[in-house]
Amino acid sequence: MAPWNRQIEVMPTDELRQLQYRLAKSLIRRLYETSEFYRRRMKEHDVRPDDIGSLADIGKLPFMYKGDLRDNYPDGLFCAQKDELARYHVSSGTTGKPTVVGYTRQDIENWSESLARAFSSCGLGRGDVLQVSYGYGLFTGGLGVHYGAERVGATVLPTSVGNTERQIELMQDLHTTAIACTPSYLLHMGEVAEKMGVSIKNDTDLRIGILGAEPWSEQMRGRLEEWLGIRAYDIYGTSELSGPMFTECSEQQGIHIWGDIALVEVVDPETGEALPPGERGEMVVTMLQKEAFPLVRYRIGDITVLDEEPCACGRTHPRIRRIQGRVDDMLIVRGINVFPSQVEHVLLEIPEVGRHFQIVVDRKGALDTMLVRVEVSEEAFSDKITELMVIKKAVEHRLKTTLNVAVGVELVEPGTLPRFEGKSKKVVDRRSL
Repeated sequence: MAPWNRQIEVMPTDELRQLQYRLAKSLIRRLYETSEFYRRRMKEHDVRPDDIGSLADIGKLPFMYKGDLRDNYPDGLFCAQKDELARYHVSSGTTGKPTVVGYTRQDIENWSESLARAFSSCGLGRGDVLQVSYGYGLFTGGLGVHYGAERVGATVLPTSVGNTERQIELMQDLHTTAIACTPSYLLHMGEVAEKMGVSIKNDTDLRIGILGAEPWSEQMRGRLEEWLGIRAYDIYGTSELSGPMFTECSEQQGIHIWGDIALVEVVDPETGEALPPGERGEMVVTMLQKEAFPLVRYRIGDITVLDEEPCACGRTHPRIRRIQGRVDDMLIVRGINVFPSQVEHVLLEIPEVGRHFQIVVDRKGALDTMLVRVEVSEEAFSDKITELMVIKKAVEHRLKTTLNVAVGVELVEPGTLPRFEGKSKKVVDRRSL
C-alpha cells in the first residue's frame, strides 16, 4: 500500500536515526529546563543534556515507570500550560489512582498523523466505512482511531462498545468495510451474528479488522480471518503514549513504529539492560514529539521483539513483533513463567475446543495449581464421558509440553464462559485473594 507520508515513511535509515537524535536532544534539553520531575530525576542519576552526544546515549537516562505517573497525579508531569491543553484522557487504573494524560492541539495532530500513516499502510482509505467499536470518552481508543480514519478519507461509524445486535444491523445496512475493536469483542460479534442468522463473511462487506487493546495470538488472527473473511491487523498503543498509534502494514510482519514519533528500545525485564534486535524483552518508549505529556524511557511493561530488518512494504521504520503479554500479566507457576498468550496459542491449534478460555491459578498448601477452563466446540460437544476425557487429556498434554508445567483442564459447554464487550479478562489468580 502506498505511504501516506512518503518523505518520512521511506526515509533512509541513517537519516531517520539522525532525525531521532535531533528530536531526542531537543526534547531532553527542554525537559531539563522546564520540568521539575525530569530535572530532578536526571540529577539523581548524574546525567545532563550535554551528556547525550549520540542516539545510543539515550541509554544513560533513567527509566520512567507507571508508578511515576500515579505519584504525580493529576498533572505533575505536564509540560504545557493549562491554556495550551486541548484535551484530557484518563486511563482506568486497576490499583491506585488513574493516569491523566493531557494533549495540546499539536499532540492531537501528531496522533492523527500517526494513525493516518498506519491505516494507509493496511489499505484503509477513501471509500471505506470504518465501524469504530472501541469505547469513546475517557478511554483513548475510539477517538484516536476516529480521527486517523477521517484523515485518510474513510467514513466513520462511531458505534462504540455494546448493543451488539444493532451494530451488526448497521454493519449490513451501512456497508461497513472495516471495524476497529478488541479481538474478543469481534469474536463475540461473530457469535451474536450467527445467532441472528447473519454470516459476517457472506452477508456483510467487512474486509478489514483493526484489532488491539489486549494480547492476541497469531492463531487467533488465523481463526478470525478464516471465519469472518477479513484481514486482521494488529494495532498498538497505550493511554500514556496517546492511545492507539501504530499498526501492521499490508505485509503483516510486525507493527511499524514511526521513528520520528517514538524511539523504541527492548530491555531485559530483570536487569534493564538493552537487548539487541531479535531478542524478547520489555518495551521501553521515548515519545519524541509529545508536548503536554512527554515520556522518556518509559517502561510500558509489554513483552515484544524489536525488528530492524527492512520491511517488504518499503517502509524503513523499525517494527515490533506481536505483543506476547505484559510483565505484570505474566504468571509464575511453580517457578515457570506463563503468559496467557501461550495458552491461547495452544488451544487455538486444537479443533475440538472453542475460542474462549479462562485460566484459574490457586495454591494448595505450598504448591501452585493452574486450571484452564475451555469451552468444547459445538462440533465436538458430546454427552459421552469417554470422548470428552480423550479431548481433556489431549489438551492437558499439549499445554504441559508447551508451558513445561502441569496444567489441569476443565471442559465446559459452549457459550458458558463469560463474554466481554471491552478487554477480555482471561486470568483469575486466587493466590492473592
